[in-house]
Amino acid sequence: MTASSAHATTASPFTQPRAVWAVAFACVISFMGIGLVDPILPALSEQLHATPSQVSLLFTSYLVVTAVAMLVVGAVSSRIGAKRTLVVGLSIIVVFAALAGTAGSVNGIVGFRAGWGLGNALFIATSLAVIVASASGGFAGAIILYETALGLGIAVGPLLGGELGSISWRGPFYGVAVLMGIALVATVLFVPSLPTPATPTPLTAPLAALRHRGLLTMGLTALLYNWGFFTMLGYAPYPMELSAIRLGYVFFAWGVLVAVFSVFVAPRLQGRFGTAKVLYANLLALGVVLAAIGAGVDRSWVVIVAVIVSGAFIGINNTLTTQAVMLVSPVERPVASSAYGFVRFIGGGLAPYAAGKLADHWDLSVPFYVGAAAFVLAIAVLATGHRLLEAAEQGQSEADEVLQPTLEPVGTAAERGTRPVVVAVGSTSDAEGVVSAAAEIARTSGSPLEVVHVRETAVVEELAITPEDERDARARLVGHLDRLAADGVRASGLLLHSVGDHAAAGRVLAQHADEVDARLVAVGSSPRGAAAQLAEGSLTTALTRSVHRSVVLLRSGEPARELRADPAGGLVGHPAG
Repeated sequence: MTASSAHATTASPFTQPRAVWAVAFACVISFMGIGLVDPILPALSEQLHATPSQVSLLFTSYLVVTAVAMLVVGAVSSRIGAKRTLVVGLSIIVVFAALAGTAGSVNGIVGFRAGWGLGNALFIATSLAVIVASASGGFAGAIILYETALGLGIAVGPLLGGELGSISWRGPFYGVAVLMGIALVATVLFVPSLPTPATPTPLTAPLAALRHRGLLTMGLTALLYNWGFFTMLGYAPYPMELSAIRLGYVFFAWGVLVAVFSVFVAPRLQGRFGTAKVLYANLLALGVVLAAIGAGVDRSWVVIVAVIVSGAFIGINNTLTTQAVMLVSPVERPVASSAYGFVRFIGGGLAPYAAGKLADHWDLSVPFYVGAAAFVLAIAVLATGHRLLEAAEQGQSEADEVLQPTLEPVGTAAERGTRPVVVAVGSTSDAEGVVSAAAEIARTSGSPLEVVHVRETAVVEELAITPEDERDARARLVGHLDRLAADGVRASGLLLHSVGDHAAAGRVLAQHADEVDARLVAVGSSPRGAAAQLAEGSLTTALTRSVHRSVVLLRSGEPARELRADPAGGLVGHPAG
């Protein structure tokens, strides 16, 4: 390691300005939205003298309005700005959550939940972008903070709903109104105004995007997945026959698994087996879980265990389905997210209503069997786009409707007939030190250095964002090349544009390293930390498994370590020879 890399460290994701904390707090409350009402469903049915099918309309109105609103939120945000969109969304949630608490009938709550869904769509479509734009110390920390907020919201929502619901079914609604009110005030006071895009998003863009086969295929897959998912979420509380607070604990355990498997397990499985294979197995597992609920609907313990276990598969599916959408979508990330969100939320909204009708005409097991069939049917729909997805993931597709990861030369062209040292970096605070350390390796071996700046898409749940502007990425890469030239290092640059998932970028980088017969490939520490680099890695894991040459990890103040794939699909580090 050189002296310049010894002091380079990655900023803590939790050292952020007040604007980021204000939006992160609102994110926690927003992600509570679905799970918050689950523990009070039986109480609503009993105290308001409503059937489960009538109560299920709380999901239907909320999700259908969210779905339709997803078609326009991009156009709205691009015209009035992200902060105004956030403020409007939060204001709507506060008003309609409070009104839901004052309602005297199920129909009243259903109507107010529809308004809540509109506010939620405006909020979720802009919250990640605002956090990334307002964050200090690089976007990686902002993504980690957003994922933390997501995990807390999903896990704590049912717990808070159960606690407040044990006092009154009105408690969760008033609780959301108060907490979102606090978030609204903080957002107004602390979040600065953000610039609007130079070109507003057309209103028709999301619907027009669905003309592309890959995006439509993944959207329909997600619709069927959400059919099964919201069937379980809307009807599993009834056969459990638990109090509101105990239902809260069950769904708290479920939420913990959703969060953990979404953030930590899904990327590792994707890097090891590929997106399509993991989704096939995951959807089949969910079908089995839902069928088990149908078969054991008269035994509460079966339903409880099945619901908790399903959290693992739901977490994996939420992450990888969105990854797949970004891989096969030839449109801008916000447009793809809006189109995909519209289709998937439609499925989630219609499922509880249809399940209620099925339960009314037959019995409570039938909706779960139908939901299980929806998961299996989702496998068949996904299979129709298998070649498209697999080719896009491997960076080998020639289809016009798939964007491939691309390597764009920047600066002086690479020397032909040489064996360069290739170093891959992103917009992290230790990038300069990693490049300097790689330059020392290149100088020692008498090789030129090739600097690859990776500009990736971050995917969290149904949202996808490319946090680094192309001009900023190019400027950072030129800065590295200028410093190397001043030090007398022979160097060239490449800008790697990723299209959707980190593993795809890793495989493209591996292919390039093999093509230029690189002496070795160097990478820096993961923005998520060293543990993530060696455990789930994603880009680094895919690179290490695919490339036919050494991959070395360069970390501040430590000797270089050679990375190798272990049999379990992760990475292990050894001192570099």
